[in-house]
Amino acid sequence: DSTIRPYGDHQIDYKAPFKRITIRESLTEIAGIPADVVAEPAALREAYEAKGITIEGDVAYGNLLMIGFDEFVEGKLIQPTFITEFPIENSPLARRNEDDPNYTDRFELFIAGAEIANAFSELNDPIDQKQRFEDQVKARDAGDNEAMYMDLDYVRALEYGMPPTAGEGIGIDRLVMLMANRQTIREVIFFPHMRPE
Repeated sequence: DSTIRPYGDHQIDYKAPFKRITIRESLTEIAGIPADVVAEPAALREAYEAKGITIEGDVAYGNLLMIGFDEFVEGKLIQPTFITEFPIENSPLARRNEDDPNYTDRFELFIAGAEIANAFSELNDPIDQKQRFEDQVKARDAGDNEAMYMDLDYVRALEYGMPPTAGEGIGIDRLVMLMANRQTIREVIFFPHMRPE
């Protein structure tokens, strides 16, 4: 009957509605970085360095936001929280937000310091998609191993037309871990024995 369930040392309250904050708001509210500092890339780099994070080379503002989110915020999102307004640099397949084209119509749900769901409106503009793939290739060439490759077949398919589309992926394994109060994935998924080589 209760919306509260234990998970490790925490009591997670699943009562809706869940909290919603943007990436930038999370850096202020959870990481303690003032909003005016979050809004300025050079000041944000300095704030990270003051917290012990050194950033080498030229890094796009969206990537700076995500570095801080990964380092200072994600693990502290214990109660169910939707994080919104992901930067376009980190969302190469998501549609741009109409109010601010530097961000996307994307959210991720975090519970107990882990990503549980990822959802976004699909980018259906072939010109924008090709440019974002090109930006991803540049990022990969500069050393970003998580950046995507060029996919001209996908761009060509978009040129034929794609209606407005959205999707959501949920980590069922993580969801089962939460509901069963299990701390490792091995406790909820059967890992078959590996045959010797």
